[in-house]
Amino acid sequence: MASSTCTTPASVAAARRPGLRRVLKALATARALRRQRIDLAALDDQMLADIGITREQAQREARRPLWDAPSYWR
Repeated sequence: MASSTCTTPASVAAARRPGLRRVLKALATARALRRQRIDLAALDDQMLADIGITREQAQREARRPLWDAPSYWR
């Protein structure tokens, strides 16, 4: 008996096209990075001190362009 899995048309299309899968993954990664940088910029000074960075460091990180991601994200 074959196992059934829940698939969506988008996931089927992505599975058939490795290039599309890479693009979708890159977009998801960029979105996550953008959200994290926005969240970092929104932290108050006490929270920043708790994680060991200054307001200036947080702002500098938040201003980095999306393509300037840390090496461990690649």
